Amino acid sequence: MAFPIKQNTAKARIILGIDPGLADTGFGVIEETAGKLSCLGYGSIKTKKEFSLSARILELEKELEKIIKKYQPDLACVEQLFFCNNAKTALLVGQARGVVLLTLSKHKLPLLEFTPLQVKQAVTGYGSADKKQIQQMVKIILALEDIPRPDDAADALAIALCGAGSRLLTN
Repeated sequence: MAFPIKQNTAKARIILGIDPGLADTGFGVIEETAGKLSCLGYGSIKTKKEFSLSARILELEKELEKIIKKYQPDLACVEQLFFCNNAKTALLVGQARGVVLLTLSKHKLPLLEFTPLQVKQAVTGYGSADKKQIQQMVKIILALEDIPRPDDAADALAIALCGAGSRLLTN
């Protein structure tokens, strides 16, 4: 089920970007007002390897709920799962991604999904950009003093920026 994107152009739009992972899920929150972008917050949700899979998934869901409650996003953007050489890693990321999608759906948040290639192209204009190039562009676009850390948070901000760019083109 798809949820409609809010079309109120008078107010700021808050966009939540998520880079899913079981050990570390990056999140980034940006605000778009009349085409201007600013960073509201970012970080990562870490789960402990020594905990059971079900405990880690529950922790991810609880922390994501807190982020949604705090920032009240109008739109969520999530990185799509891409081909991975390690099947075990792909399954764990897929499970974390499922928790993310379920939590966003519970809140009836409109969702945009992007491949890593789409995010790279949106943020740097180059589909083969490396992590450092993406992080530097996130810093510049959002006028941040430093490159966001950890890497998963910078990736999540890039995903949110990709969503903002998609929104600006369609509104």
